[in-house]
Amino acid sequence: MFKRILIGAAGLILAGIIYMGVSFVPIMAGMATKTMCTCVFVLNRTPESAIEKELSVFPGLGSAKFNFEDSSAVTGKILWVTKKAIFRKGLGCTLLSERSEAEVRNQPVLLPSPPKADQDTINWPDGNMLSSIEWPGVQYTKIHEALDDAFVEHDPAKPKNTLAVVVVYKGHIISEKYAEGLNYNSRLTGWSMTKSITNALVGILVKEGKLKVDEPAPVAAWANDDRKKITLNNLLQASSGLEWNESYFLPGDFHNMFMHSDDKGGYAAMQPLDHEPGTYWEYSSGTTNLLSRIIRESLGDSAYYRFPYEKLFYKIGMYHSMIEPDASGTFVGSSYGYASARDWARLGLLYLRDGKWGEEQILPEGWVAYSHTPAPASPIGQYGAQFWLNAGAKDHPENCYHPGLPNEEYGAEGFEGQYVFIIPSRELVVVRLGVSHHGFDIAGLTRRILEALPEPQS
Repeated sequence: MFKRILIGAAGLILAGIIYMGVSFVPIMAGMATKTMCTCVFVLNRTPESAIEKELSVFPGLGSAKFNFEDSSAVTGKILWVTKKAIFRKGLGCTLLSERSEAEVRNQPVLLPSPPKADQDTINWPDGNMLSSIEWPGVQYTKIHEALDDAFVEHDPAKPKNTLAVVVVYKGHIISEKYAEGLNYNSRLTGWSMTKSITNALVGILVKEGKLKVDEPAPVAAWANDDRKKITLNNLLQASSGLEWNESYFLPGDFHNMFMHSDDKGGYAAMQPLDHEPGTYWEYSSGTTNLLSRIIRESLGDSAYYRFPYEKLFYKIGMYHSMIEPDASGTFVGSSYGYASARDWARLGLLYLRDGKWGEEQILPEGWVAYSHTPAPASPIGQYGAQFWLNAGAKDHPENCYHPGLPNEEYGAEGFEGQYVFIIPSRELVVVRLGVSHHGFDIAGLTRRILEALPEPQS
């Protein structure tokens, strides 16, 4: 009897290993190939740098072949699985899955004309010329030391791989530091900080009267079932009630969407309802990509590809920013946003300034407050509308997402340690970018910066 149990257990373990291998090897191959393509063609990194940093978590990458003549493409292989990602100028990299390369390359896309202004001749924040002003009470040496320490590798087994840190105080950059080979124009990965860009794009459409937050989300596939009760607000607050598994380390919805579906918003739209809308919080890249699809359908393709640039990026000086589309042509609004560290700081500054840039109100009045109001279903007030919050649990604010930081802190956050932290009362924006597979102590860095700033006047 015992022998049978052991044989049965061994069989289950072997079946599990086979399932994981069959399911996860294609995922690893796809992620590695897409990541390599973006690092080389979008971020202007060397293949060696990408392998050393980003791809160190993809064991067994057998090859990554670059074809610069074939309109720029990368073919990656892990074990028996081969994947291909293609680069298109102005659009970035796209992993091929269901559609052919020819079909994707022949998609009609109307791209914006890039600004002709030389940012190095324009004052920050519209440009890159920094002020020499020194604020009374700011302990600059301590801030510089905190930034230096963010790049020091104290534990070789758990490297920080910090690439950039920028500190904005009272609208001015008071300290910044970059890894070797990078500078303030270097485009860097945002991962899920892209969700906060999607928040801004939705906000602009709300301001223009094209979308309404409290109305049912305009998704045709939901017209005849209970999903028609899902509002745009539910999607923004990650409280749609749609069934979803965001796991990055096990096969599931997240990887099926990213690796096997060309239409990521469409994949999310097909998920069944698992909870009453608005009653259950579930962090979801799927519903953010559905928001991106809704933006596209609201605008039409003639305006869609210019929209993020002309209505957001170029208006606030984010000249080194872009979002990559999936193979269906919809921006991957959950994850594939890239910008320089200063551009990410500009996004934070836009929200610190209540959505206003100079004399222009970019976001609708009240949108920033809405964005950092806790979603009712978020357990410890940790999420608003595509922004992470530190508000804390109702009646117990000490039970919060980033203990030790002010409850007012909110910001954009992304995989492997991407952060834009906003602390309104201190007029502070902290940007940290890197490739930290083992995490990064952003709360510790932010505390050190706060301790070096004067207390706000009452």
